[in-house]
Amino acid sequence: MALAARLVSRSRQLHSVQAAFANGGATQVRSFAKDAAPADRPPVSGDDLLKGIFFEVKKKFETALGVLKKEKITIDPDDPAAVSRYAQVMKTVREKADLLSDSQRIKYTIETFTKGIPDARTYLNTLQQLRIKSGLIDHIGIEPLMMEALEKIEKDIKKPLLRSDKKNMATLMAEFDKINANY
Repeated sequence: MALAARLVSRSRQLHSVQAAFANGGATQVRSFAKDAAPADRPPVSGDDLLKGIFFEVKKKFETALGVLKKEKITIDPDDPAAVSRYAQVMKTVREKADLLSDSQRIKYTIETFTKGIPDARTYLNTLQQLRIKSGLIDHIGIEPLMMEALEKIEKDIKKPLLRSDKKNMATLMAEFDKINANY
């Protein structure tokens, strides 16, 4: 019985491959791959790519470790001077090792994923998706309030709010400020 199931499975796989070749799918994918490769660089194999990533991470780690070996850190949350010194050392580590802080990483992610989004609704939905993917929780329920504020503005202007609409975006930001003042 298991042999029959394997044979049926193999025949389906073979049929799928034949259908893909008959439709020209494989040649299209190959031509896209050739077009996407930069002409000035030689092709990189998977091993070379991983090796490059590993050496880049290793270099950043060694740089950070070198800074931490030179600096003396006192960890005392009750001493404001020690906290300030710790923050300064960590800032130096991030700068020398070319690492982003959490706020810089979040800002970069938002800018990258929202670049080119014309309307405010899609922008807010994208921010919500990024928050969920990052594992951040909206404990106080601000997102529904922000969407209500957006709906109010869009209802007033009777069209979708575009991010390039400075006047109405300023009104939306004022609504957001009111929401933030309550929390």
